[in-house]
Amino acid sequence: MIKLNDIVVKFGDFTALHDINVHVREGEFFTFLGPSGCGKTTTLRTITGFIEPVSGTVVVKDRDITHVPIEKRNIGIVFQSYALFPTMTVYDNIAFGLKIKKLKKEEIDRKVRDIARKVDLSDEQLKKAVSQLSGGQQQRVAIARALVTEPAIICMDEPLSNLDAKLRVQLRNELKKMQKDFGITTIYVTHDQEEALTLSDRIAVFNKGYIEQIGTPNEVYNFSQTEFVCNFIGDINRLSDEVVAKLNAAGAQLDAARHNYVRLERLHVNVALTDGLYALDGTVTMREYYGLYIKYYIDLGSQTIKVIEKNDGVRIYEEGQQVSVVIDPKDVMAYAPSGEDVVAP
Repeated sequence: MIKLNDIVVKFGDFTALHDINVHVREGEFFTFLGPSGCGKTTTLRTITGFIEPVSGTVVVKDRDITHVPIEKRNIGIVFQSYALFPTMTVYDNIAFGLKIKKLKKEEIDRKVRDIARKVDLSDEQLKKAVSQLSGGQQQRVAIARALVTEPAIICMDEPLSNLDAKLRVQLRNELKKMQKDFGITTIYVTHDQEEALTLSDRIAVFNKGYIEQIGTPNEVYNFSQTEFVCNFIGDINRLSDEVVAKLNAAGAQLDAARHNYVRLERLHVNVALTDGLYALDGTVTMREYYGLYIKYYIDLGSQTIKVIEKNDGVRIYEEGQQVSVVIDPKDVMAYAPSGEDVVAP
């Protein structure tokens, strides 16, 4: 559907993107994830036509659109700021692209009202000025405006970042449902790892103008290919040299020359040891109660390790309590100090 082939983007002497290669499948929800300044928005803007690469090609449905003007790419865009016209009505905002295409008034009206229903905007709201709407409603208007022209692709640049946490979660769920209902190929930019894991079919993790890994949410979380991805996606423990030595003394066979990491939920407190499991004695120094689960901070002597346990309402450990942290070496992700390779669980 969408292929980025060896894309290089420069701003003066600064190289913003280094040989970016991405293949987005038709109907896929594909996310560009990474910290600020990593190149994800620059890549999105290259696809939409706001930025022209110095080399490489942008191909959509086997058609090279690298030098095709923005308005001829048939790509819908939802900006971080929504970029709506505040003094115009919701109806006129949604109809704007259709009027540019010079469709008949009756067809514009049918399309506007049809898309408004699909994104849960009422006839009453269509009459209001955009400035009268809440942030969540404005976001729906921006999505409706992008979808009403029936684009082959929709690109979204951090569309939820201006909303409060509760509304962000609510609209995230609605966004995924809308995308599935429409079946439209979607490219989504975010720095929010939870958002990426929740919404995406696949994720490209960006770092300093390079792509570190492309994979499903499960692949980038549980089988992180680089040390950067391992640290950026989710919370994680890096095992100290002393802890690695203790585990190896017990027979764990971890590579002490590598950087060894384990996810919080892969560790367990006070469970029975079976073949292949190893225990570390420690003291609970702090706990965080989240309802569904509890996060414990456990002092192992050489480091404090974090453990997430499902909250069963019975086994709750107190600060100062002596506990045993149980680990399976197969759950350890290990990286060479250069961060170039990985031993996945």
